[in-house]
Parts: sequence; C-alpha cells; structure tokens
Amino acid sequence: MIVRSLAGALVAVLLGAASPSQLGAQQHPASFETQFDNALGTEQRVPPSLKAVYTTDLERRVASVADGSNGRIGVAAVDLSTGQMVSVLGDQRFPMASTSKIAIAATFMQGVEDGRWSLNDSFPMLYPVRSKPFSSKVAPVREGERLPATRLIELMITRSNNYAADALLRVVGGPEAVDKWVHRAGISNFNMTRDILTLVRDDGEFDPANHIDNRDSATPKAMVTLLAGLYQGRWLSADSRKVILGAMSRTVTGRNRMKYLIPTDAKVLHKTGSLHDTCSDVGLIETPDGRTLAVAVYVTGQRSRGAREQKIAMISRAIYDGYAEVAPERHYASADYGGK
Repeated sequence: MIVRSLAGALVAVLLGAASPSQLGAQQHPASFETQFDNALGTEQRVPPSLKAVYTTDLERRVASVADGSNGRIGVAAVDLSTGQMVSVLGDQRFPMASTSKIAIAATFMQGVEDGRWSLNDSFPMLYPVRSKPFSSKVAPVREGERLPATRLIELMITRSNNYAADALLRVVGGPEAVDKWVHRAGISNFNMTRDILTLVRDDGEFDPANHIDNRDSATPKAMVTLLAGLYQGRWLSADSRKVILGAMSRTVTGRNRMKYLIPTDAKVLHKTGSLHDTCSDVGLIETPDGRTLAVAVYVTGQRSRGAREQKIAMISRAIYDGYAEVAPERHYASADYGGK
C-alpha cells in the first residue's frame, strides 16, 4: 500500500526525477518475459520506444510512468475541453473487473428512460451459492433482500457490491444486454461475457499480466469513450447522468488509486476494479480551473496489489499535471451530476 510519507517522492518521479529506465529497473525473471514475448511480442507488454512513438512531453511523461516491464499497463485519457488524447497500450484489451459496473448502470438507466422500470422499483440482491470454479457456465445464486434500484446502484458503484451489480444485471437482461447498449452507443472493443459472481468464482484462469483474454474486457480507449459520453450527455438524460455520476463522486473504494495523489481541490468521480493480478480505476477528474479529464488506467502484474495501486496513483497524477501544463484557452465541458 502507498503511504503518505511517500507522496512527495512519487510526485518527484512524475516531474521527471526518475528516468524511464529507473522506473522499470526491477524486471520480471527472464522466463516471464520470454513466455509472454514469445506469445504476443515485446510491444504487447512494454510501451514502444518513447522517443520513436510519443511526440509530446505529456505522452512521454505518462508512458515513462506506465512502464510495462513488470506487467502490462494500459492507459487512456482525454481532456474533454480540447479532445487531446493520451494513450499507452490504449487499444489493447484489459480485464474490466468491476469497472464494467458503469456500463451496467448506464444500461439500467436506459431502461428507466424507456419506461421499462423505475428507480423506485425493488429487486432482490443475488448471493452466490457454493460451487466449484468452472463447474457451470453460470455460477448458481440465491435471492436475498429486495432493495430499491437507487440503493442497488449506490452499492454497486460506491462500494463495488457484486450482489447488487448482479441484481441489476439480471434486470437488464444479462451481459448480452449490456454489450448491446455499449455497442449501440458506438463503442467497440468492449465485451461483457459473464455475470459478476461467475467472473469472481472463476477468477484466476489466466494471468492478465501475460495473457490477453477478450472475455469481460475492454480497451482503455473504449472505457474513456464511455466515460466521456456519459459526462457529456451523448446517450442518457441529465437525470440519468446525475444518478451514475453522482454515485461515482461518492466512491469509497480505491483510496490509494486514482484520487490518492490528485490535489484535494480537484473532484474525482471514479469506479475501481480488482481481480487476480490486476487493479484498475476509471473516472473523471474535474480540475479547479473548470476542465474535466476522462481517465482509464488498467494495471497488471507489478508483484503486489500495493504496487499496482501505486502505479495507478502515479499515472493519474502524471496525467493531471501534464494536461495542466499544456492547457490553452478553451471552452470547458461540464455536466451537472448533483455532486457540486
């Protein structure tokens, strides 16, 4: 875990005190690198040469912190007021884990707008019934207490509650319905295959640090597109956006991730994800001067959960500082999500 005493040192790294070679000084054993590179190629694990590919200081700064020598790291970010995009392995698939719950919420709110159900309707929480990993296509569940949809969304987003998530996922029609909504929104490179409890039960089948599994995965760019579209009102009404973005502004998980090194006068609306050997955090950062950044960071490997969370914190701060330095005159993007 990151400790506060390290914050100054981390910021120093972001500002250039450490070189890319120093940031990636600790390497996996050769057997790991050989195994992964033989299957996918070195460029799939480590960002390409900074000098050859990344042409701006912002891109180079983010890429140096998102060094992938100890496991794949995918990053995408966009300043919504200018459209300037930063990407490191942004077109590569990563496990969504619980970051997919944003899409579940969006699909449910579409149903509310279509009159299929309401936020006041109550649905049963779904709890897992003991079963062996991979023993069935869908993990067995039992129904629990019924809660209003508003409460289920709050639990699913702010506390990443899997029982609430699967309750709403069943209401909307399962993973296929979420996929259809996302694809109708024009977002590709997103795939939800399993419900959350099945995903958790069967977790560990592959190591995402050295294996790309398209199931229940998205690219960082796809997730940033989803975040930006929700914030800017491309698909849902203002009332629906208030429900989702408001919950994201109250997230209590991932204190050591995206928001850890972001200045306290900025607002972070985010959703975390965690599975075997992977941590992620995706969200929106509202800056004090009125800008909004959509950010997605997916980290695998790094030897420990604490190290993965540290990477997310450092990358998020690099993005925040980098965009601030290049900010020109602009028209600010905004949305009223009920959190101000």
